[in-house]
Amino acid sequence: MRSFLIRWVLNTIALWLVSQLYDGVSFRAGAGLSDLLLAGLVLGLANALIRPILLFITLPLTLLTLGLFTFIVNAVILYLVAALTALEVRGFLAALIGAVLLSIVSFGLSLLVRDKS
Repeated sequence: MRSFLIRWVLNTIALWLVSQLYDGVSFRAGAGLSDLLLAGLVLGLANALIRPILLFITLPLTLLTLGLFTFIVNAVILYLVAALTALEVRGFLAALIGAVLLSIVSFGLSLLVRDKS
């Protein structure tokens, strides 16, 4: 349970940071903490449930592009989160750039809170 809560908070912080760093990804005006937490939760669930299915379906294309198609899958997931929450993404290129930034920010945050035992 603790691991789930940590991942949820990290997703929320990462989404907020990306929305602050990049204009192509933002939260709707008036979005509060509950909207950010919901977006983080939806992102976590989409990454856990939908992303593996998409990666499996697109495996031949991913192999053909030496893994670069994974960026497209990540952009689709971000676009899906935007469709279900107060997150706004301004086009597919913005989703692609936002997904790359989200991956980098999430990786950095994970390093910061990694269990040192």
